[in-house]
Order: sequence, then C-alpha cells, then structure tokens
Amino acid sequence: MDDKFGIGQPVRRKEDVRFLTGKGRYTDDIDMPGQAHLAILRSPHAHARIVSMDTTAAKAAPGVIAVLTGHDADADGIGLFPVQIEVPARAGTPPLYCPPRRILQTDAVRFVGDPVVAVVAETRSQAEDALELVEIEYEMLPAATDTGSALDPATPVIWPERGSNLCVEWSNGREEQADAAFAAAAHVAKVRLVQNRVVGNPMEPRVAIGVWNAEKERYELTSPTQGMFRVRDPMARDILKVPADKLRVMSPDTGGGFGLRSKCFPESAMVLWAAKKLGRPVKWRSGRSETFVCDPHGRDHVTEAEMPFDANGKALGLRVRTTAAMGAYLCDFGPRIPTIAGARIAGTVYDLQAVNMRVKCVFTNTVPTDAYRGAGRPEIAYTIERLLDLGAAHFGVTKDEIRRRNYIRPDQIPYTNCVGNVLDSGDFGGTQQKALDLADWAGFARRRAESRSRGKLRGIGIGYFVEASGGAPTEWARVAMTEDGKARLHVGTFSHGQGHETAFAQIVHSRLGIPFEDVVLVQGDTDVIETGGGTGGSRSSQMGGVATLRASNAVLDKAKRIAAHMLEASVADVELDGARFRVAGTDLAVTWPQVIALANDRKRLPEGETPGLDEKVLYKRDTECNFPNGCHVAEVEIDPETGVLEVVRYAAVDDVGNVINPMLVHGQSHGGIAQGLGQAVLEEARYDAESGQFVSATFMDYAMPRASDLPDLAIDFNVVPTPVNELGVKGAGEGGACGAPPAIVSAACDALGVAHLDMPLTPEKIWRTLRAA
Repeated sequence: MDDKFGIGQPVRRKEDVRFLTGKGRYTDDIDMPGQAHLAILRSPHAHARIVSMDTTAAKAAPGVIAVLTGHDADADGIGLFPVQIEVPARAGTPPLYCPPRRILQTDAVRFVGDPVVAVVAETRSQAEDALELVEIEYEMLPAATDTGSALDPATPVIWPERGSNLCVEWSNGREEQADAAFAAAAHVAKVRLVQNRVVGNPMEPRVAIGVWNAEKERYELTSPTQGMFRVRDPMARDILKVPADKLRVMSPDTGGGFGLRSKCFPESAMVLWAAKKLGRPVKWRSGRSETFVCDPHGRDHVTEAEMPFDANGKALGLRVRTTAAMGAYLCDFGPRIPTIAGARIAGTVYDLQAVNMRVKCVFTNTVPTDAYRGAGRPEIAYTIERLLDLGAAHFGVTKDEIRRRNYIRPDQIPYTNCVGNVLDSGDFGGTQQKALDLADWAGFARRRAESRSRGKLRGIGIGYFVEASGGAPTEWARVAMTEDGKARLHVGTFSHGQGHETAFAQIVHSRLGIPFEDVVLVQGDTDVIETGGGTGGSRSSQMGGVATLRASNAVLDKAKRIAAHMLEASVADVELDGARFRVAGTDLAVTWPQVIALANDRKRLPEGETPGLDEKVLYKRDTECNFPNGCHVAEVEIDPETGVLEVVRYAAVDDVGNVINPMLVHGQSHGGIAQGLGQAVLEEARYDAESGQFVSATFMDYAMPRASDLPDLAIDFNVVPTPVNELGVKGAGEGGACGAPPAIVSAACDALGVAHLDMPLTPEKIWRTLRAA
C-alpha cells in the first residue's frame, strides 16, 4: 500500500478545500424557514439591584414578537444553570457554593454583561432597536472585581447568603511533607505572580438557533460546540427539564473553541425556550463586543509560591497559595480548572513529592471563568518555571542546568507524581537538549552582543511543561463501509479546527487500505452520534483516534472472514494487501468492492454473519490521562527607550508520542504558542477598580497577537510513544499555551536583569521597570 496518506505523513488537510473556497457551513450560514431573531439586554453595571422593569414600549416596537424576562422563565419552569463538577473543600472549610444562575436575572445583576431581558423580533435589527426601549431602574451596589482582595473584610460580598466571596477552598494535602522540606532547605525561592485574565475570542462568535419540533415533541439546537453531549445533557436535565432524547444538538462547521465552546450557555437555553413558546425557530448571534462580555474568560489568578532547595540546587518541594477568580457565577467546570485539573500535573516534569497546594476559588463581579487552552496546567507550569529561574539565579547556575538537576530521570519512569498520577513515558532531559540545540542556546552570547551594539536588550528563557491530556475516559466511533466503497466514520469527538477529517482518515486508510479521499467524517449531531466526550483536554487523537482504530479493526476482521469465505481459505491465511484481500503466498485475491458486495448480499453471507460492514466501539482507557510535554526556548529583544518587547526567536521541542500527522501537530503548536505569546505580551481583560466596568471589551482595548508579533517558529519532536494506547499517541493541542508564557517571561526578565515581571509584558510596564532600575 502506498503510504503517502498513512499514519506519520504530513498530509494536507482535506477540509481546507471546503473552508478556503467558501463552502464551509457555519451556524450563521443557516436560516430556518420562518425564523425570528433574539437580542439580549445586558447589564451595564457590575453590581446592582433590579428595582423595576418596564417592557411595555419594547413590546409595542415594530416587528417585536415577544419580550421575555426571568420572571417569564420562572413561570415556564426553566431551571437554573448547574456547575458540573464537585470540588472537595479543604478540611475544616465550608463546601463548594454554587449560586443560583437564571438565564435572565430578576433580582440583581452581578457583572457587566449579565443578561436581563430578551427581545424576539422579525429581524435582528428590530430586536436590537427594541432593547433601547426597555426601562430598568437599578440600585447601584458596590462591586468586587479585584481577585487578590476578593476575600478582604472590606470587599463587598456578592452572595450575602454565602457570607463571603469564597466559593471553595481546596488543597491537595501533603502539608506535613511540604513543611518538612522547607525545614530542611538551604535556600527558599519565593515569587508572587499574577495570571492575567484573558478572553478566548474564537474566529466564529457564538450563534444559537432554537427549534421546537412539534411532530417529534423535542427541542433542536444548532450551535457551534466542542461536543454536543456536553451541551445536551445538562441543558436537557437541569434547564429544560426534559429527558435527554427530547433535545437534539447539532454542531456544523465551527470556527475555533479553545475550551470555551464546551459549555452550557444561557443564550442557547433562551432560543430553545423562545422557540417552543412562540412556535417558530429563533436565532441569536453574538457580536464581537458581546463575545467579550458573555463568553467565559480564562486564568485570573493571584499566586504566592515558594520552592525549597538543598545546597546543590535540588528542589525539595513546593508550596503554592492561589486565589482564583470564578466570576459572579460558576460556569460548567469553573472551580475545577485551578484546582483538580491543574493539580493533575503538580510538580510537572520535576522530581517533586513534598508539594502542598491550596487554592481559594472566589466570586468577583466579573464574567465567569472556565477552561481556556490548557485549563489549569499552564498556570502550574508557569509557577514552577518562574521558581526554578529564581533558584538558578541564587545558586549561580544557568537556567538549563537548574532544570537538569531536577528532572524526573528516565530510570524513575513510570513515575507516580504527588497527586497519584503516573507519568508513563518521557525523556525530559533529552527533550530539553534537543530544544537547546534547535534554539542555538550556545550562540546566544553572540546574539546578545549584537543586540547591545544596536542599543537593544536581549534575553533568553526556558519554559518546560507537561500536560495531562485525555478528558472523559471513554470515546465512541463507528466505521461503516458503503456500497460504493467509501468508509463513513462517525466519531464522538468534535473537530473545530484541529484537522480530524484528515488525521482520522489517515488512520482508517492505514488500517483498511481504502483511498484516503474515500473516508468521510460524520460528527456533530446527537441523532447520528450515539455518545462522545467531544474535544477538549487534547483528547482527540488518543481517544477518538484509538476508537477509530478499533472500529476499523472490527471492520477489517469481519471483512477478512467474508474474504476467506469467498476464497475458500482459512481466515488466518487471508491478509490485506493494499486494497485487496489475498491468500498469503498465492495470487488468489478479492477486492474491497467484491467483499462489500457480498457483505450486503444476505443470500451469500457466511453463516452467522450479519449483513453489512458496519462496526462501532466504545473505547475505555485504563488510565486517567497521559502526559505530553515539551521544552520551549524564547529570545526577546527590548528597546530600552520605549519598553517595546519583540519575541525575535522561538524554538520548541514537544513530545506528543507518535505523530499521526506532523503538519497538523505543527499547526497546533503554532496556534498554542501564539495564544501563549498573547497572554505573555499583549492580552489582558481589565475591569475598572471603582465602577467595575469592563474596560477592554473591544479590539481597540484588548490586544490580540497578529502575525507580525510572532517570529519564525522552529518546531521539532522528541518522539517517546506512550505505552497506554495502541497508537502510542499523546495530546498535542495545548502545549504551546503552556510553554510560551514561562519561556517569554523568563527571557524578558533575563533581558531586564530583574527577578520577575508579571504578564502581560506591555511597553509601559517594561518602561517603568527600566526607569525604576
């Protein structure tokens, strides 16, 4: 078989032909017959009591069909939004508090953008015009938007029934071990750092179309997601209060996710509720500024961390105290991200067992936070990498050397980390060395001197990370051979830019020998996909890919049995040779079309076989996750007159196990690095300290990275296959967002000669640092 399209080949993405020629089908491309349009009046205040609400004028406006409030939702039995994870509280502290969240607020608003009234009209512009006619009287309340002071006695309490702004305090334990490590330390490195709040901003803003199918007596939602079942199940159970089979969710082409799409959203509930209430389809589309104030945000932590070292620069443990903003309400997995999710890789790639982490999740009058590319792991990696840089400075050793002294050694693998997860594979020292070579670490002094000759400051930094990838522990796939010789692959994962149509087709092609172009991906519809964990946590290749492989194997096994019957041979003697089934050592063979034809002929089928070649599997892994990792090296150049920082060189070596398609993985690396660079240098969601107003809700005030902000990226792999799945693959989607921030901040601190500087590294912040020095 020609392996041009097989596993390991840099096959161009087949889906790009559709996207680049304007033939993609996104939710906003869809208009239902007779559809109405919904627009949302959102709170202009960070915190206020709703005194009165008058919708009379809005109801009389041209084209308006309905004006809906939270009182209407209550009357119709619309439920509250659930949090979908339980985070255990640290001993002696109160349990997690999940405040009530309606789809439309009735008593108070708690962040700028909190939805209050929905207007449904014949056109979008009519609905938006009618919003101006809604009269709401607010009683202003003091707001709390600063994460670090959310628990201070003087800070306003957002949920008085809770008694404080504490959502939950979590700890991984091991306090005694950590205390003992600090007692034995020759030196303790300390840092206080801020994880700046960021906004996901996928290329395609959120859209939702709700339909009530009266014939089938069910709701139907069309919306971009990262997996339909993550949306369907809580929406049906908790909000619409119907059985799951009474809600169909469909996701067509989706332009980006970053963790933000896998949520149960108020706007999706609104269009479904309105569609049934009005008896016609209802569509809502977010504007770009609305994306800033209604999509979940990411990060927003304040952390104080300490690392004890022995006299030889070996880290003995770690103590972390983090305050993490949840926003005004809890999003689906909000409190899980800085606690359980991040802690899965506590210690990252270093031999650290005496690790004690405490996280206080707090409420603030801000947009709720949830998963954002990396979902807790970039924050842990950033903290540890900053402490190692400080340790290196104290001991007078280089950044690469301090890490060599602390990596988990190859002879320690499999390594059980401090929270009980088993790092099953990895070559951390080897990966670092490949990255240093790729970056020309040894030649840095010459480049620094050249920069100095031009009046510029140059620095170099390292960021090593490990990811815990995998997400939900099961995944579903189905491979069905059609009578015209194509393979229809149904998967429970969901592609929103990763290239599944290409990578999964490579797996099927490699296993079944049929042409790569004859593999057709089917996804994104709960009517045709039985179950699935969607895409998140870098899980697609290791979960959807393995499920695809197993379903392909099941089809191949049956096809061989049928071919053996046709060839009057033993199944053990039949082998797949390209696109033919051949009796080993002979010229006797049948083709795929012949096998498919017989498989669909009930009269000629072997006894005991069912018609067709259509197999499905539910793959369940035996481990919680696996551990892709990588070493990133950044070089920056700073203009001391203006404070402008430029990332001028960047090298990354990632271990993602076996690589299905290196071109796709390079693309994932590039995207992750760009997002990591954005957080490190440019992006920050800011709130006014007094009013609580969101002051960076447009691209005029929120700086996204552009092509000119990135240098050429040198990317390579250190392939260390994981033994925990038959493809040997690890996750690949989030590494760049983990590695880039510590590498870039490390380089900037090196250039400036300072111990630490918080992200984002804006020109003003750097200029002030230089002036202070």
